[in-house]
Amino acid sequence: LISGSGPQNRDEELLGHKPFLVLSDFLTKNGIAVLRYDDRGIAMSKGDFKTATSADFATDVESAIAYLKTRKEINKKKIGLIGHSEGGLIAPMVASKSKDVAFIVLLAGTGIQGDKLLLMQQKLIGRASGVSEEDLQKSELTNRKAFDIVNKSTNLEQLNSDLTKFIKQELKDNPNSEKPAEMSDDDFVKLQVKQIATPWMQYFIKYNPAPALEKVKCPVLAINGEKDLQVPPKENLEAIKKALTKGGNKKVTTIEFPNLNHLFQECKTGSPDEYATIEQTFSPTAMTEILKWIKQQTK
Repeated sequence: LISGSGPQNRDEELLGHKPFLVLSDFLTKNGIAVLRYDDRGIAMSKGDFKTATSADFATDVESAIAYLKTRKEINKKKIGLIGHSEGGLIAPMVASKSKDVAFIVLLAGTGIQGDKLLLMQQKLIGRASGVSEEDLQKSELTNRKAFDIVNKSTNLEQLNSDLTKFIKQELKDNPNSEKPAEMSDDDFVKLQVKQIATPWMQYFIKYNPAPALEKVKCPVLAINGEKDLQVPPKENLEAIKKALTKGGNKKVTTIEFPNLNHLFQECKTGSPDEYATIEQTFSPTAMTEILKWIKQQTK
């Protein structure tokens, strides 16, 4: 199991939920062995999380596969990957290069470039939180410019100074921005730059998942919740399907589950604000479909 973005333990623990614990429990009870691991630098795993990109996390997945191949109780010809969110971007990276991956399941995986995804995500979450269309358009314009700076950047030091200059200017031009009243301009600028000028974010903004997906030859199940505001279902499932088909992969199944959010919980609006307040951790309907599909691939 490959976790979503941010530092997580082997249960993908977040906001009072343990999605990977629930999913692995369900799969093992149905005869599918599951390997979970703590992200690098988290809980019992060594390494540095802060300097790592999705490409580095892909090498962690490769070592997990190498480990599984040493286990007697594992069928080496039927090792698959399940990736959630960022994990759904990493699974195809690994599967496109490795003969050891028999199938992949993408849970709200991404099919479009990071900068485009973030713009859509910001708009959808903003709208669900009641932000006005005018303000949404303003922040989209600012974010687009910031992402352009990232896309053109070649090193972090330069990116730092370019973004600092840009955000300072934006703050001057828009004194009514969402800067907290008690925060100084300098601190606000630093905070904004720090969120974007990281190795992970720089990589994510520039990364287009399509070329890796085009090289994936194994069976793929891509699923999304209809109310996912972080990885919009229609656009991403379409892009995933298109890239796989372009590469000649005919073993592709995509499902959009009604009423589910980014964590595959039954929800009202899909807003991230709801995640912690919903009792359910992972929809049984989604888990049953995942199991059914895996059983077909491992017959």
